[in-house]
Amino acid sequence: MSAFVGKYADELIKNAKYIATAGKGILAADESTGTIGKRLASINVENIEANRQALRELLFTSPDALQHLSGVILFEETLYQKTIDGKPFVEVLQENNVIPGIKVDKGVVELAGTNGETTTQGLDSLGARCQQYYKAGARFAKWRAVLKIGPSEPSELSIQQNAQGLARYAVICQENGLVPIVEPEILTDGAHDITKCAAVTETVLAAVYKALNEHHVLLEGTLLKPNMVTPGSDSPKVPPEVIAEYTVQALRRTVPAAVPGIVFLSGGQSEEEATLNLNAMNKLEVLKPWTLSFSFGRALQQSTLKTWAGKKENVAKAQAAVSGKMQGQF
Repeated sequence: MSAFVGKYADELIKNAKYIATAGKGILAADESTGTIGKRLASINVENIEANRQALRELLFTSPDALQHLSGVILFEETLYQKTIDGKPFVEVLQENNVIPGIKVDKGVVELAGTNGETTTQGLDSLGARCQQYYKAGARFAKWRAVLKIGPSEPSELSIQQNAQGLARYAVICQENGLVPIVEPEILTDGAHDITKCAAVTETVLAAVYKALNEHHVLLEGTLLKPNMVTPGSDSPKVPPEVIAEYTVQALRRTVPAAVPGIVFLSGGQSEEEATLNLNAMNKLEVLKPWTLSFSFGRALQQSTLKTWAGKKENVAKAQAAVSGKMQGQF
């Protein structure tokens, strides 16, 4: 059977295409309360709602930053937050032609009988939650699956469980008007070389797109958020041009041309590394049927956080820092 074409099909295709606009990217501001707490702790700022709101307002009201964005991924708390002047963040983004998105997964749990491999939770009540998020103004969603490279990892069980979970999530989102960002992240942990990462990335993406097909997902109304193909974190680094070559090759072999855009996660890379690698990919002179852009969180926020340091008087400087980072992606 062909792809599921529901009442939102045209809207999904339009929004996915817009988010994949060349020269624009996605800001991942969907850190859970625990994760954002670690970021705030790094600048000695308390993890309370007022400080989380202040950081997000700084990011979303950066005048020169939003022009480089097509979407922002929000955490549930942030979807309903407002600026200090009482304007919902969702409206701030919409007025600047930035589509609001929402993280919908509920984190990972260990797959019993494996060597610490995981699967992602959150399918229960996902349809009802998607309906609420759509009403609140969200138009795309994110769900993260996590795989790792080891002596016998990722196992076939891990690959299949995560591929099926991503596919089920994707079609539920589409039934309820949200463009699903499909995120199978292969962690960089380990001493493997870049060829090993490339082989695993191709295997995982092939399984993911087979599952999406089996679940009748409308590929034109989706985006892919993959890892870049890199050596393991305990291996010697390689130049951006090599990462670009291996990454684009893996994507060309596995990602259908019907997918409008691929937005990379920064995956433990520094701000500079992630930017250089993405730039190298966009310079590659091979056929790329999808746009290649970013969906960075830490890679866009790290220097901004340090500049802000939780102080009102630093907001303008911090906003200039985040604008500069976004501009440097292309």
